Amino acid sequence: MLHQIYLMPLLPLVGFLILVAFGRRMSERTAGIIGTTAVAGAFVVAAGSFFALLGQSNREVTQSLFTWIPVGSLQVKVSFLLDPLSVTMVLFVTFISALIHLYSMGYMRGERDFTKFFIYLNLFVASMLVLVLANNLLLTFVGWEGVGVCSYWLVSFYFDKDAAASAGKKAFIYNRVGDVGLLLAMFLIFSNVGTLDYLSIFSHASAFSSLTATLIVLALLLAASGKSAQIPLFNWLPDAMEGPTPVSALIHAATMVTAGVYLLCRMNPVLHLAPNAEIVIATIGATTAFVAATVATAQDDIKKVLAFSTVSQIGFMVMAVGANAYVAAVFLMVCHAFYKALLFLSAGSVIHGLHHEQNIKRMGALRKLMPWTFGAFLIGWLSIAGVPPFASFWSKGDVLDNVYRHYPALWVLGLVTALLTAYYMSRLFYLTFTGKARFSEEGPNGEHPIATPHESPWTMRLPLVVLAIGSLAISVIDFPWAHDLSLAHFLEPVFRTTIYEPHESVGLLYLLGGIDAVVALAGVVIAWIIWSKKTERPNLERSFFRNVWYWDNFYDLLIGRPLTRFSQFCLNVVDLKILDGAVNGVASLATRSAKGIRKVQTGQVRQYALVLVAGIAALLLYLLIRVH
Repeated sequence: MLHQIYLMPLLPLVGFLILVAFGRRMSERTAGIIGTTAVAGAFVVAAGSFFALLGQSNREVTQSLFTWIPVGSLQVKVSFLLDPLSVTMVLFVTFISALIHLYSMGYMRGERDFTKFFIYLNLFVASMLVLVLANNLLLTFVGWEGVGVCSYWLVSFYFDKDAAASAGKKAFIYNRVGDVGLLLAMFLIFSNVGTLDYLSIFSHASAFSSLTATLIVLALLLAASGKSAQIPLFNWLPDAMEGPTPVSALIHAATMVTAGVYLLCRMNPVLHLAPNAEIVIATIGATTAFVAATVATAQDDIKKVLAFSTVSQIGFMVMAVGANAYVAAVFLMVCHAFYKALLFLSAGSVIHGLHHEQNIKRMGALRKLMPWTFGAFLIGWLSIAGVPPFASFWSKGDVLDNVYRHYPALWVLGLVTALLTAYYMSRLFYLTFTGKARFSEEGPNGEHPIATPHESPWTMRLPLVVLAIGSLAISVIDFPWAHDLSLAHFLEPVFRTTIYEPHESVGLLYLLGGIDAVVALAGVVIAWIIWSKKTERPNLERSFFRNVWYWDNFYDLLIGRPLTRFSQFCLNVVDLKILDGAVNGVASLATRSAKGIRKVQTGQVRQYALVLVAGIAALLLYLLIRVH
């Protein structure tokens, strides 16, 4: 299977091409089966490649297909790199994406552009696999741009809605800002080592000066901030909820937002050369995690709560990268992929059952009416809240342990964020599934009562069951007492020279784990006390948090309005008066000159003869005067 690496991105790409060519003539069922089978096939190849890689002593395989750009010293090949990091990524990307495709067959049934939706999904997954498997930065950039444009199409899928169209443009523009960072990093790297291949960059990393390495890492951080929605480019992601719910699950769990963290982990030998930049990375991650968590505590849209939780969880991963805890970042990424996909698809099931209602203040008492969805959401809630022994207790705890060793102040901020995570996710769970049935009442703004909710079809329930089982089991991949079989041991060849080796006592580790457990349980209990009987708490749902710390307003004031005024100045002064004035002035001069010259061109032959004779007479007179 190690010679079939190219099949992983190729299969969903073939599915995309088939649907483009023949999709209009297919039924919804056929289109859905083709799209789902293509991604499931990529997972089968990924699983085979994983087991084949386990049998290799050197777990680093490069497959070159052809030379793409042969320009002087720049020799860029379409080559794929399979190593423990990339195979870990492709396993969960393809597995979860296949489940989301299956779920979409039920969720999107009857939609006008059903086939187009699966076209976008297949291309999205293919682009993500190119990004992850590429053995050089330029090919990574191809996948990077691919997931960017697919996210634009999918977020603005309901393009006839102004909110969806605006959200798609916002995501696209924010990501283009991040792309500048990746391009700058590539320019700096190539100018110093003359290559963009990852393995060659790492072998020549000593050629980077401290300043150059710092600039490269900061440029990579800007790129990651765009893709993985970190400060200052985080506020596109919540607006991306305007797309269909399966899109939200795909973006948040399996594809786009994990790309930035993956890039930082992949470039770990360069990050290790810039300790000052690593402090910046950790600070950005911790701050983003905290800000997003505070915002999530005041949201009423079920998808918006989950969106801000993603921003916060990615912040934990970025914070781990800044602490050289790359394995902890990947461990949390894998666990988050399972329980966040589970939560989003469960939320989609709730929305589907409530006839597209998304306001959690209009839900309640869904536990008995939607038992499958309730059970799935319950597992996802306990997993992300960090309640032991569920997934996030181990993965987020691993992150916090590593951050404690490097940055105690950020560890405290991380603990507060973990408390907020347990609180706002518990608030979401209680308001959605417990209490009285508010959907049967008139809404606060005069909305009509909602019909009795119904459970989702099997195509939506089956992925929920699989993801629930996965969320329960996934934490075993990095249990500390099974080192030889753990994710840390598997990833060791990728991070061997850069990862931090802990020296803390067992007692301290148990103490830190106990603190994590107490914090998670405290968040659950506090939320129960506050939200189990009431749905309105104005003092806890401040407009400051509802409006995302007025971040968009700040950007509008600092960037939007000044650029609008500058654009108006360019239009009214530079364009209309200076540029158009100069062009129109030349045209006006030519017009006036032509009108003046036209007066001597009467078309009368006798007049022309008279002028000719007068001219000859004047010339003769001049010559006579000169002679005498």
